[in-house]
Amino acid sequence: MSVEETDGRLESVGGFTAGWFASDLGMYRPSRGTYQLYAYDSLPPLEPAPFTGDFGWLGDLGEPDPGQEEPIAALERGLAELGLTLPRDFAAFQRSAEEVRLVLDEVSVTACWTDVSLPLPSPVEEGARLVRFLRDQQDCLLWYLYLRPGGEAFVICSYLDYAYEYEAREAGEETGVDLADRAQQLDSILWCAPSFEEFAYRFWAENRIWHALHGAGPAALGPTLRRYLAHYGDV
Repeated sequence: MSVEETDGRLESVGGFTAGWFASDLGMYRPSRGTYQLYAYDSLPPLEPAPFTGDFGWLGDLGEPDPGQEEPIAALERGLAELGLTLPRDFAAFQRSAEEVRLVLDEVSVTACWTDVSLPLPSPVEEGARLVRFLRDQQDCLLWYLYLRPGGEAFVICSYLDYAYEYEAREAGEETGVDLADRAQQLDSILWCAPSFEEFAYRFWAENRIWHALHGAGPAALGPTLRRYLAHYGDV
């Protein structure tokens, strides 16, 4: 797999460079590699109204999976001890029925898969924590919740597996990554969504569109996804 840089200008959000790593959307949004970095302000805007934490755009979260209760409760307790809160939308999604909880895995065109980590220290900000929740099949990219004291939470992307990097540091292993180099770490993190649900929707929508464009064509898309694609040209 390959990851290509963007030609566009990247803005800053929340102290991080903002952008979106994704695959192509056919001729509407080409990509030079498996993943392309697109400027965040070049993406189709999302109306905030649908993102209320109930994932209505998926239809129904279904009955909670009892097997998920303790792992998510343990994650919530661990964060609470640090003065942090797991976002309600993320907790509800991770407790949902398996067919909903793994919908991003199912739709991913690059075989990304759900992998929720324990809280990891932010390498750039005292008191903040990362929770990995999704990773590319070949670990080209990994996505994390970024949690700040006071309740602020958003989604970041990085090519670094921070769980591995912290474990390697504890073991005295050399990985070529300096977790104490704040500038290096800031360059390794990309802000990509203001909430988990908005990340999940855009990821789901774009992968659904990719499947249609590489299959039956735009006519196979429903009205909402056709409007999303129309941001890039006539559909």
